[in-house]
Amino acid sequence: MLPPALRKAEKMVTDLELTVHGSSLRKDLRSAHMAMTAEDYLHTIHLNVLGTFFMFWAIYGFFLISGFSWQVFGMSTTDTLIWALLFILIVPGMYAVLIYYPQVVARGRKSRIDLDLPYAISYMQALSTTMPPFDIIRKVYEEQDMFGEISKEFGMLVRNVELFGDDLDAAMKDLQRTTPSINFRDFLNDLAIVFDSGGNISSYLAAKTEYYRDQAKQEVELVLKTIEIMAEVYVTAFVAGPIALIIMIVAQGMTNSQEMAWILPLMYICIPAGAITLIWILSLMLPPENLEISRKETVEESFGSSVLGTEEEGRPEDDPKNREFFKRIADSKRKNYFMNQVRHPFRTYIRSYYYGMGLGVVFAAIVAVSWLTGGFDTLVPHDRMETVLCLMIIVFMAPIAVSFEGRRWYVRNIEEHLPDFLRELSDMKDIGITLQEAIHRIAGAKLGVLSSELMVASRDIQSGAYVNSALVKMEERIGLVSVKRAISLLVRASEITSNLKQIFIIAITDFEYYLKLKRERSNTTIVYVMIIYLSFGIYLYTAYQLNVPFLTAFKDMNVNIDTAGNLTEMFRIGIILATFSGIMAGQFSSNSILAGFKHSIVLLIATVALFIIVM
Repeated sequence: MLPPALRKAEKMVTDLELTVHGSSLRKDLRSAHMAMTAEDYLHTIHLNVLGTFFMFWAIYGFFLISGFSWQVFGMSTTDTLIWALLFILIVPGMYAVLIYYPQVVARGRKSRIDLDLPYAISYMQALSTTMPPFDIIRKVYEEQDMFGEISKEFGMLVRNVELFGDDLDAAMKDLQRTTPSINFRDFLNDLAIVFDSGGNISSYLAAKTEYYRDQAKQEVELVLKTIEIMAEVYVTAFVAGPIALIIMIVAQGMTNSQEMAWILPLMYICIPAGAITLIWILSLMLPPENLEISRKETVEESFGSSVLGTEEEGRPEDDPKNREFFKRIADSKRKNYFMNQVRHPFRTYIRSYYYGMGLGVVFAAIVAVSWLTGGFDTLVPHDRMETVLCLMIIVFMAPIAVSFEGRRWYVRNIEEHLPDFLRELSDMKDIGITLQEAIHRIAGAKLGVLSSELMVASRDIQSGAYVNSALVKMEERIGLVSVKRAISLLVRASEITSNLKQIFIIAITDFEYYLKLKRERSNTTIVYVMIIYLSFGIYLYTAYQLNVPFLTAFKDMNVNIDTAGNLTEMFRIGIILATFSGIMAGQFSSNSILAGFKHSIVLLIATVALFIIVM
């Protein structure tokens, strides 16, 4: 609790801030789905900035009193320039980051909404022939794992109608004022007009699907522009900048000048801090490559099979007569789950990154123990600590990178073959083959990983399961959002009508459009990944030229140059740049830190090879 005088001062500051950007902050908070008022959020900012301010001065006082830290870096404790720069970066920087944080989150939600909107509209179109409008909206809200931010937006409609008692039209107008997506706002406005006029909702949704596909393509182009800007900022500030500074420091070292020596320790702080900030901003603003594998247990009664007992009779597992029976079923499920993990070790490994993280920690610990026991004394003649740090980062990242790339392969294998499965299913339906028989026939086709899942679905149907139940179980076993969208669209439509031709066309078109956007993004972002590799290669080449040919030319001259010190400093900066440049490459290509681990490993290996073997 703040003292009264401080509370009064804070209220004056808050009133001033609300006058400057109060309306935009309120809108950004609602658009970002941050559950707090503008006043509460500003209060949180003040507390964080105040805490950062006092913590900064406490650290400064500790270093000033101790008097030893800056000598380690070759700096004077009386040099206040570095502290002034850090103060400007940290305290006002903290305020700026927090004040614009809701806006950045809202911008990221806008991209996700615009990209997912065509798929949500297709799903709504499949439901619109038999469901009333509000039930369609509620159904999209319930499918949060498929439609993400759009489901959250529709959740606001469901909340306003069911909890606050608003009518659907009023709830939609309220959502139009707060949604960050202009496309979604226009869609809601036109949808409300169709509701009020009694128009054909299915025809409206069918007409709007293609339009919002074009809008989603424009959003992808905007995302790529954002990546381009961020790539230029990163390469200029965090790769080209260190190269220029190192050249100047080496040049000053030849004249025995140490005026710029204080920059090196600052680079150890600024490069990671700047890279982490850019990675964080990209993670908020850009939609990721969706590799999430989410699975839910399906129960047969959800799709029409018989149910033991009723709600009035109580749950059957609560009956003492049935308790032992249900216990045996639970034990059998646990046993089958364990055996399935053992039978499919690759799928088990890629299902969760925790397995890779565990292996990485073990391997890194082995490297650290080997170093402490002298295992690297003969292998690495110099810069032993830096080399060991490189190796620890590499062996920690490698198992996680294998898990991530394995999952990516699994996802791409499934997604590449799904349109072929849907097309074959549609063709067989056209010639009069039932859905069940079509699945049996297609299960033997060569469709990669999807074939094994279809074989399981075929066996489920032969065992007496409903075809919809088998398909839903298959989509949950696969666990991919893209697959769930396509299969759920087919399942919901088959519950409504036996004429599935149009639904197949919608599902195939949607999925092929999704794959097209994914390929376009991948083909474009590979350019920025190559730029990062090229810029880091320039850093390594500059380091080699400065320490081998350039300094060799002064070998016979009376010039005092600390060659070993230069090498060590450049090696350390190279480790930092390799680690964060690789991660940044992953952010550009997939908006995922894990996607950058393989790039970091390659760049770190190149760094060790140059500084330990070549030089």
